[in-house]
Amino acid sequence: MQVRDFMIYQVYTATPTTTVKELLSIFDKHSIGGLPVVDDKEKLLGMVTDGDILRFLSPNKEKFIASPYMTYVVEAETVDDVLSYKMNTPISEIMVKKNIKTLTPDDDLCSAIRLISKHRFKKLPVVNGAGRVVGIISRGDVIQHLSRKTVEKELSTIS
Repeated sequence: MQVRDFMIYQVYTATPTTTVKELLSIFDKHSIGGLPVVDDKEKLLGMVTDGDILRFLSPNKEKFIASPYMTYVVEAETVDDVLSYKMNTPISEIMVKKNIKTLTPDDDLCSAIRLISKHRFKKLPVVNGAGRVVGIISRGDVIQHLSRKTVEKELSTIS
């Protein structure tokens, strides 16, 4: 079984200039939790997930900064404070750009399972030989495929 047999072909993508606000809208509209960030030729530049957004939008706690002469108090932020000044930030500032792992449509199921489990990824982009994003695989896709495979195997032993 190859990745092409169970990957999602309809991939929602963003560009580096997509804002956090626009990204939240994409996630909400399509009920997804992550997507590839691509250039104008659909080449993979990075990944951004719901976890990246939550870390970015997390309000700061109150801080005390002490020096020999003064003590500064930085007030705690609220969610409203953060939303007021971070929503128009381009996702290029929060996306993961390094050590992006990918699969190809020709990779096998075992490779996908190993890569997802080893690195604890929720989603992996599937790229072709030119580096263009042609699909995506999530943990849920792999689990669903394994479940179907198990049911098929059980049915074949009954027959």
